[in-house]
Amino acid sequence: MTTVQNSPKVSADLLATMNPSSGGTAVDNAAETQDRFLKLLVTQMKNQDPLNPLDNAEVTSQMAQLSTVTGIEKLNSTLGSMLASQQASQSLQAAGMIGHGVLVPGSALALQDGKGVFGIELDGPADAVQVTIRDGDGNAVQQIDLGRQEGGAQPLLWDGTLADGSTAPDGLYTFEVSATRGGEAVAVTALSFDQVASVSTGPAGVTLNLPLTGSVSLADVRQII
Repeated sequence: MTTVQNSPKVSADLLATMNPSSGGTAVDNAAETQDRFLKLLVTQMKNQDPLNPLDNAEVTSQMAQLSTVTGIEKLNSTLGSMLASQQASQSLQAAGMIGHGVLVPGSALALQDGKGVFGIELDGPADAVQVTIRDGDGNAVQQIDLGRQEGGAQPLLWDGTLADGSTAPDGLYTFEVSATRGGEAVAVTALSFDQVASVSTGPAGVTLNLPLTGSVSLADVRQII
């Protein structure tokens, strides 16, 4: 706070206002800060030198600073309430996803009962899209040509057929995707299929716990199946 000029003699009231007892709280709220300021201002006016009165411009500046500080504190309080409300809303939304399948960024592909669900997300239309499936040792066991595809996220199904026509055993595989348009590469993201097991809330916000992929945020979900 900017110092306001007053008489050389400092009154006991002024000292009491500037130095509250140690038994009070460490951090004043906005109302307490405003009350202390007004008490200080009134005390200074009572003790001002008639021949050297307080400067109006300086007093106005101090009041403007107080108003700014109070406004910031109220804004922080409002933002905190909005954040808590948003997190509570996200928690309810996420809880409703428990047991549902989701597509999230990842390259894992689980084959179960001869079926493997996965997905892709294209930044734009592509003339040719190819998926390469690899086994646990990294060997390519199947290539799937999807042909022309539109942009966006979409789920896909692998029937477990290998390149030699045999059936792949159930287990965990990986896959990678490439896409082109007019000979130029198109950005594409591999999407893993997983099932929401539980929901967690922490400093990072609301997260979905997936058995195959791990913890992901709601923003990572590309599609709910």
